[in-house]
Amino acid sequence: MAPKNETMDKIVSLAKRRGFFYPGSEIYGGLANTYDYGPVGTELLRNIKNLWWKYFVQQRSDMVGLDAGIISHHKIWEASGHVAGFADAMIDCKNCKARMRADHLIEGYYDEQLKIQEENDKLGKGSYVPIFVVDEENWISNIIDKKTRNYQIEGLSTAKLQEVIERFKIKCPNCGKNDWTAIRKFNQLFPVQLGIVQGEGGMGYLRGETAQGMFINFRNVVDSNRVRLPFGIAQIGKGFRNEITPGNSIFRTIEFEMGEIEYFFDPETTNWEEAFEKWKSSMWEFVTKHLGILETNLKWREHTDEERSFYSTRTEDLDYKFPFGFKELWGLAYRTNYDLTQHSTVSKKDLTITDPYTQKKILPHVIEPAVGLTRLLLMVLIDAYTEEGTSAGGSEGKRTVLKINPKIAPYKVAVFPLLANKEELVGKAQEIYNELKQHFMVTFDARGNIGKRYMAQDEIGTPWCVTVDFDSLDDGTVTIRDRDTMKQERIEIAKLVTYFQEKLG
Repeated sequence: MAPKNETMDKIVSLAKRRGFFYPGSEIYGGLANTYDYGPVGTELLRNIKNLWWKYFVQQRSDMVGLDAGIISHHKIWEASGHVAGFADAMIDCKNCKARMRADHLIEGYYDEQLKIQEENDKLGKGSYVPIFVVDEENWISNIIDKKTRNYQIEGLSTAKLQEVIERFKIKCPNCGKNDWTAIRKFNQLFPVQLGIVQGEGGMGYLRGETAQGMFINFRNVVDSNRVRLPFGIAQIGKGFRNEITPGNSIFRTIEFEMGEIEYFFDPETTNWEEAFEKWKSSMWEFVTKHLGILETNLKWREHTDEERSFYSTRTEDLDYKFPFGFKELWGLAYRTNYDLTQHSTVSKKDLTITDPYTQKKILPHVIEPAVGLTRLLLMVLIDAYTEEGTSAGGSEGKRTVLKINPKIAPYKVAVFPLLANKEELVGKAQEIYNELKQHFMVTFDARGNIGKRYMAQDEIGTPWCVTVDFDSLDDGTVTIRDRDTMKQERIEIAKLVTYFQEKLG
């Protein structure tokens, strides 16, 4: 088994300790691949969602919003192809009964072998551990050259996944045995029985994506709003996928929050390749400039022919360098007019839009940027997680801090009285707290000593701490401590709101 990722373990521990997220149903032993978001995580997720909506909807003139239902008619998912094709290749260990995705099993084996090879290199033993890659023809080959090693497993056929597992005699990461069932497909949709009489008529599904709600409401949006091509429909909401995951915390879960856009256009008047590149630029700008993520931790990856959905002409993923490797953060796909064609055919409803100038009927094509917002939250925590020394030196001279972009930090300001047992200090601190929270998300803390309060706020990413001391009662000033630099300055209480407004831009 591969060694645990220490960085990921530290982040998951901090997330629970400070209230970002907790394992689902924990007091009853937990429920695999489910999580609950705590007070601090709820604020961070809300800030990410609000920023996404502001950037992609509010600040554009070609976007409208939608909030479609979580449960929908079974025919929607039959028409979209999800009932027949929305499935993962699963494999079971006959010895310990563990079930996992075949591609995740192979990727885990690859990562383990890579670590062994790197250790051998450090010890001067050379690179003798065989590593496999998917070559230019999307098949595997044994290599030992570090310069050429690369791999892409997701998207391989069931037969090829089976051959990889058999060729390399990959063992179960749970029990260490090599005794597998044959790989088989496992549908990810959650069926829902509606009403009291069982049967197809009362059958629905929890949505596996929010996209289908935008397609089936396309005609409603066109008829009820003054929209013209090109325009987009945006939606934030829950998605549900009955997935078995390899851990990695909230990276991949059964229930997750999505932010999806369907951007409709006439392919005869809009160049899809130019539109695709514009969306790539917008996604990159949002992640780097607005979420504050390091560009060096991001890269684009185009899907191979086998990996790409059959209806997609082009699909690219914006990948982030998680502690467990570069993984998909945000997908961008040119879906042509596949979805509207399918729903129009199956429902026998006209889903075309009429050009007001030429009177031509158009069945629009679609470019789709789709992101897991809970995955964005995990990325923000990882990218912001910092361990650094302080001037104190020794074991006391270390701190853990989340250097989150202040605009999305759960709390913008923390207010402290220097001493919790001095009523005059507590009263003045409460007064400042009550004023600031009219403008910002603010927290109040009077527990323990001032050093422990700073430590707690560093670990949840609060950019500024305001301390009320005895001088504050005399001269009307307070100490502001900056999270990133730890520098302190005195500011007049009357100027605090303006000070933080300017800091937040």
